[in-house]
Parts: sequence; C-alpha cells; structure tokens
Amino acid sequence: MGTEQIIAEVLRTLNLEFIALIAVGTLIGLIVGALPGLTTTMGIALLTGITFKFSGHSAIALLMGLYVGGVSGGSLSGVLIGIPGTPANAAATLDGFPLAMAGKGAQAITISRTASIIGTLFGIGCLAFFTPLLSNLALKFTSAEFCLLGLFGVLISGTLTGADLPMKGWIAGIFGLAIGMIGMDELTAWHRLTFGSPELIGGVPFIPIMIGFFGIPQVIEALMSEQDVLVAALDKTKVKLKEILVHWWTALRAGLIGVGIGIIPGVGEDVAAWVSYGVAKKGSKHPEEYGKGSYEGLVAAETADNACIGGAIIPLLSLGIPGSPPAAVLLGAFLIHGVRPGPMMSFEFPAFTYQAVSWLLVATLFMRFMALWLARPMQKILQIKNAILMPIVAVLCAIGAFSLDIRFLDIVLVFFAGLIGLIFRKGKYPPAPLVLGIILGPLVDTNFRRALKASGGDFSIFFTRPIALALVLAIVVLILGQLGVFGAIRDKWRSRKQTEAQTTIS
Repeated sequence: MGTEQIIAEVLRTLNLEFIALIAVGTLIGLIVGALPGLTTTMGIALLTGITFKFSGHSAIALLMGLYVGGVSGGSLSGVLIGIPGTPANAAATLDGFPLAMAGKGAQAITISRTASIIGTLFGIGCLAFFTPLLSNLALKFTSAEFCLLGLFGVLISGTLTGADLPMKGWIAGIFGLAIGMIGMDELTAWHRLTFGSPELIGGVPFIPIMIGFFGIPQVIEALMSEQDVLVAALDKTKVKLKEILVHWWTALRAGLIGVGIGIIPGVGEDVAAWVSYGVAKKGSKHPEEYGKGSYEGLVAAETADNACIGGAIIPLLSLGIPGSPPAAVLLGAFLIHGVRPGPMMSFEFPAFTYQAVSWLLVATLFMRFMALWLARPMQKILQIKNAILMPIVAVLCAIGAFSLDIRFLDIVLVFFAGLIGLIFRKGKYPPAPLVLGIILGPLVDTNFRRALKASGGDFSIFFTRPIALALVLAIVVLILGQLGVFGAIRDKWRSRKQTEAQTTIS
C-alpha cells in the first residue's frame, strides 16, 4: 500500500463518527481513571464487552480514547483528595495533593494535564517511528524466537513488578501461562485441562477473566476501606507557560523513561511513573521539595506514565506482545474485533499503525480540554460513598462479561477470577505477569513445539540462530541475576581481593 492510500485510510477513520467515539472514550477514561478503585485496565475490559457489536476499528478507537483518558484522569483524584485514581498516578499524588491543600489545586491540575499531553505526544511520536522498524525486525523471527520472546516477556514482567520478591512475579507468570494453555491444542486438537467441559474447549475467555481479576478485588477493597474523603478546594489561578517550560529537561527524561519501560512487556505505567519520579528526585537541585508540592516531581511522574502509553503499544502492534496491563486487555479487544497484531500486521493492515497514531492524537486533544473542565464536577462525584458506587461497578462487571457471548459461564468466571485476584493481592503477587502469561501462553506453547517439530526434536534450534541465542542468554542472565548468583560471585571476588591485600601488607 502506497503513502497516498495510507493517508486516505487514516482520513477515512477520522470522520465525525470516529471523532465522537474517541471523545466519548476519553471522557469515560477520565471519569474511570479519576474514581479510586476503577483502573484503566478495568475500564477497557468493561467497555470491550459493551463494544462487542461495534465495527472493529471504531471500537478500537473508542478504547484507545479510554486508555489515554484513564491514565491521565487518575491524577484528578490524586490532586483533589490525595488518593490516586489508578496506580499509575500514585507518584503524581505525592506532590499534587500538597499543592492543592496549599491553595494551588487548579495549578496542580493544569501542570499535571500539560505534562500528560507532553508525555502522550512523545509516546505517540515514538510509536509512529519505532513500530515499523520493530515490525521489520520481527519478520525475521521463527517459532524459536517467538517462544523465547514470550517466555522472556513473562519473566522480565515478573522481575520488575514483583518488587518484594521477583520469585512471586515468576510464579504469577507461570500460573498465567498454565491458564493460557487451557482448551484445544492448536497443533494436535487435543483437549487440555478442560475437565470434560465443552465450554472450555475454545480456551478460557480473556475478557471475563480480566474483568474479574481487576474489578472484583477493587470493589471488595473499596468497600472494606470506607473512609471520609477530604476534597481540596480549587483556586482560579492560571499557570504561566514559562513555569512549565522551565522543567523541559525533566519532561524529556521522563518521556524517554516512560517509552523505554512501556516497551518492556507487562510492566506498565505505574512502574514508569515511580522510576521517573525517583530519577528526577535524585538529580534535582531541590530534592527536599519532593513530596511537599514540587512542580518538577509532578511533571516527572505525569510525563512518564503518559509516555508509557505509546511505548506499551509499540510491542503490541509489532510483536503482538503488550507492554502494560491496559495494553494486554486492549490486545484482547483487538482480537475480538478482527485485528491481529504482530509482524504480519504491516501486510494485513498496512495503515493501522498510522490510524492508531491519529486516534491517540485526537484523544490527546480532547484530554487537553476535558481534564480541567471535569475537575469541578469531579469534586462532587468523588464524594459519592463507596457503599453506593461499588455495588453498581460489580453489576457492570457481570454485565460486561455476559454481553460478549451471552453465557452464564462468563459470569462465573468473573467471580472466580475475582477470588484469584483477592488471593494474589493478599499474598502480594503482582497481577501483570499473570495477565501477560494468559495472553502469551498459547504463543509460548505452540511455538515451542512447532520449533521442535521443524528441527526434528533438536533443541539446538534455540541456540544456533543469533536472535534466539541472544534471547536465551538474556533469560539465563535474568534468572541468575535474580537468584543472586552474580552478587555472590562479586562478593566472593571482593573478599578474595581483600584477603590478598591483607596478605601483601603482612
């Protein structure tokens, strides 16, 4: 497809219908993101069920609008009540709420919104530039590379999100891989782990699992932690542009961090925000202001988590591997609506990457105008008691899952996944590796056996190709590093050096 045809396809999906859907999606995302207990991941999962009857591209445009709005919207509640609407906005809350309590709420929201726009635009630029390059590289992948890439994605997601103990992240990822293998084997048509249920032959439906896993625990925890909410007042002070541009280096660095972490499979916006915030504080001339109302800290956190949106979509479109939990649910929506991301997308849907870029740009434009306009109504909405709001959310979870295939089993799966989600939270097992494992389970399993079949059962196929060998080495280094092998070797080497030095002195 030529450049003129691609431009024509992009313009075709920028008509009034698409623009209206993106606006609605962005507004819903801002509200969902701003309400503590409702995450961006959960919002995309719920809306995917409702958009089942939509045409493919229009539904995806709506969901991308929600993605942009959701990540940005969490800072509204963070600034107004000191409770981040989503985990991605926890770092921004550290400085946003103190600013609001100091009578600078409108300024904090304006700076947060501007940083969100800068980060989102930076991520979109990287998405447009790097996705075609990565897609061309992915065309050189065989079954061995895809198997190893999927396994590496699950392992590194478990490593980076399992903060207390990476082993917990790996356990969550392996559990997700096992769930992803339920159903009929693609190569042999053998039924695996279906327990004689014909409804599981096609595998475990992804969207009901995601709705339950992220939604039900949020509902229960919100109901159990009912507390009085202190809502900060909003001033009418305007922020001058120079007050934001003075932090240009912080914003650029945060954008690079956000995109870089977004590309890593299954990590997500919350990690990007905290890493950026920590780096900014470490390199700041006034680190003592962080956590007390620092504009610089707010810019660092909000730029990074929004830049992560574009970064997370890069591997999603080029490799079929999502870079964050919201992108993972977005992948499920893609498949439901007939769009299969991966290396062949540039041939099957040559204009889709640029269509996605245009939808994200439109969503960013709407987010620019909606965020501050929504701030004052959100002051009232945020005072709604969880005892009223959360039961409505639970009902929506069930309706969203049931609307996909009109099956009672999907409602059962929602609450079963919710129970698993509760167990994970109590045990401090990170959810992202499990989500990624469910998605990548069939990819890892099918390509592993396909590679062995192609090589006649010779495992050397995973070591003789350069890309495969690089992935194997990366996996081995990752595992050994987390098991403390390199640390033990370093300590032993230092101890020996000290012993030799003492012997020499003696």
